[in-house]
Amino acid sequence: MVCYTTSYTQLLITILNFNVSLDQIICFFPGNMVMDYNETIVYLNLVRNLTNISTSDVNVSKLFDYIEPIYKHELEDSYSVPMVVIGWYIAAASLWCVVSMFVDVVHGFKSNKLWFPCTWFTINAFTLTAIAIAMKLPVDLSGSMPGVVDQVTKLGSMAFMCTMMANLLPCLATMDSKELLANVTALVVLVITLVINVGIQTHTGVIVKKGKEVDRPLASLSSRGTGPRELFEVANLTIGNLTAATKKMEVQVIGSISYVTIAIIYVIFLVLLLIIYASSSLAIPKIKNIIQQKYRQAASEDVPSTTSDDDIRQSDTRNFLTVKKLHQQVSNYWIMAGSGSPQFMSACSATTTASGVICILTFIIHAPTIVFAIINEGNRKFGSDYQRSVVVIFIVQSMGVVLGTLAPLSRCVVSRHVKLVFKVEKYWTQMLYDWKNSRISNHGTMSSISLPFRGHKLKVVIKNLKNPILNFCIILQTGVVIVCKITTFVVAFELDQVCKITTFVVAFVLDLVCTSKGTRTGNLEQRKYVLQLENEDELADKTLEGLLQSLDLLILKGEKKHPENLMKLITEKSTKGFQGVRKYDKNDHQNCWSLPVVTLTTIAVTLPNIEKVEVKSLLKSVREGLKYVTLVEKNLNATDESIQKVAARLWEDVDLRHKWLGIGWKDIASQVNKTTSQVDTALQVVKLFSEKAKNKINKAVGSQDDDPRFTSICANSMFGVTETIIGEKESNKRLFDELSSRIADIMAACLTNLPQVIAKKCHTSVIEKREASVEAAAILLGETKLIINTLQGPLQDNYLSMTTNDLSSINKWRAHLSEP
Repeated sequence: MVCYTTSYTQLLITILNFNVSLDQIICFFPGNMVMDYNETIVYLNLVRNLTNISTSDVNVSKLFDYIEPIYKHELEDSYSVPMVVIGWYIAAASLWCVVSMFVDVVHGFKSNKLWFPCTWFTINAFTLTAIAIAMKLPVDLSGSMPGVVDQVTKLGSMAFMCTMMANLLPCLATMDSKELLANVTALVVLVITLVINVGIQTHTGVIVKKGKEVDRPLASLSSRGTGPRELFEVANLTIGNLTAATKKMEVQVIGSISYVTIAIIYVIFLVLLLIIYASSSLAIPKIKNIIQQKYRQAASEDVPSTTSDDDIRQSDTRNFLTVKKLHQQVSNYWIMAGSGSPQFMSACSATTTASGVICILTFIIHAPTIVFAIINEGNRKFGSDYQRSVVVIFIVQSMGVVLGTLAPLSRCVVSRHVKLVFKVEKYWTQMLYDWKNSRISNHGTMSSISLPFRGHKLKVVIKNLKNPILNFCIILQTGVVIVCKITTFVVAFELDQVCKITTFVVAFVLDLVCTSKGTRTGNLEQRKYVLQLENEDELADKTLEGLLQSLDLLILKGEKKHPENLMKLITEKSTKGFQGVRKYDKNDHQNCWSLPVVTLTTIAVTLPNIEKVEVKSLLKSVREGLKYVTLVEKNLNATDESIQKVAARLWEDVDLRHKWLGIGWKDIASQVNKTTSQVDTALQVVKLFSEKAKNKINKAVGSQDDDPRFTSICANSMFGVTETIIGEKESNKRLFDELSSRIADIMAACLTNLPQVIAKKCHTSVIEKREASVEAAAILLGETKLIINTLQGPLQDNYLSMTTNDLSSINKWRAHLSEP
């Protein structure tokens, strides 16, 4: 655009040398000709008309000099056509980031975690890619952004980046050392590139300065001060639309601050956030170690919960875990997992508070920009190649700035309860001291730093520079932490007084939400399970109250998913002593709970003359029961993993495709002689399955099928179950009820292990997975508390003589029930 404007201006200057009248000049220019539509062919026609008047070779030669730049500009316009699509792509990437931040806010409110952990919007390869796409405008060095909306959108992208970085900071604590290094390095490269590119743009004028006009095609012409007045009139007539549009494209400022000033402020914010990220990354591994030690210490005081898994499973069932004991155990471990959550520790740190303050300042600066863009909506001009997609980008990213400020603001409110001590704790600089005290070697060890080179001279240079560099880093880290703590002090004692409309109101609302359900009894007893870097009673009480409320929500969430059909099957169909565990197959040695359940269900739902309602009810019950049976098998290692996969695959065929090893239910039913009695038809189905299973076993021997082992295991299970049923003639009178009873017995016996599963889920050594594991245990407790109470009620006498370790094995159940 600017290139063409210059050529057009120079063209008018050249015409000064033509001795022509005003009317003659006007006739050369089409009445609707403006710069945007002036193509090379139009210019050639204009030159031809002018040469008809002036035959001067010099003038004609000057006119032909402008053909090349005009043609190049025309090509550039054709190359920039896809930029509109790229603009929509940028808007889509920005929208994903906004939605992810909003989902995290919603999740925080629903789970009563008002420090808003990062669950969806976290630093990973996909998120970094999306952020890089969203930052296309401020990174673009060559794209002209002359319009008001263009400039505001470029600044809005930088504000959006500051907001995203403030939101992402706590998620650093969820990574191990390698992930932390890789992700932070990638983010540093992205931010440094953004900062450098914005600096270049402020110098080159892509981000325009205060008072500078984007485009003045007649500026050079008017500066001459010479030439006939008629020529200026011709210019105004021929490019009147252009000059009118140009006036609208003049740079306006927001109040008294220019775009460059705002860009510089955002650059400073980005650099500060980058320093905060580096500072937090140095402290996170040491913070995790401290929390891990305190977790072990707190867990050792919880005597029933800290017994090893083997001790729990080998104990006598007379001391089984009741629902009340499980609730207490889950509560204690939830407090330890929640208060010791790496993200929670990070959210309460001084660096996170400082990043939140930067995010709030970004919003304060960007808010007038949004208002300014709305006020000037009628005068907006899309001077960039992105055209109207710029408006969508601005709207989406502005929404991100507004919604993304909620989480950092709430984290600042949480930091009000942190006891402020103006000293730098050891964990902030411990890693730097470890590096300083380590030695350099070619092979990394626990006490050395590994280097990828063997040169002795270079090694000496690095060794001499190591201590001065690390000393500087230690001083810098100390200064950063102190500044962040001062910021936390301002947030705690000043912002509550000054910013009453923002921070004070939000703090009041959040405190009201946290305490609206009243205080609990026994909080002092459970305070010892609150893990903290420093002992702070006020923060401990606030944390404890919030965690107990969130635990209630989790258990309530589980209660809403209570397996009603499974409960009905167990209470109505299970027998005293769970005798169906012994009777389903006299020769089964697979030691698997789920496989016989699937096999028995396959036979039951294929039986003729059974009400569809009963069949559907059984399928629903088994579908719900297998979910918990699988949990028992996986968590207590009750079954070989390969057999678990076989049972899961077989159930998928039965439940979804209504087939057993490729044989459909209808195929079996079509081979039954329905003219006989119900007992005979039921036996026919069982015998057909027995024959099919026997054939599958024979074919599986030496077979070259894709998975002969799968076929063999399923067929052997079916053959053993069907042969047992055929040998028990007295059970054939009501075979469906008998099979339902055996299914109920097997699942009920298996689910007596649910307390051990819940207890084991509370024990997780990996700190990054601990909170999610205890959360799953709390939900599982809510779902199965009625089942646990039922199985530990009248039925407990059936297995009091078994150890909890024996309860997880179906073979030991069968051996126990076979005893006289």
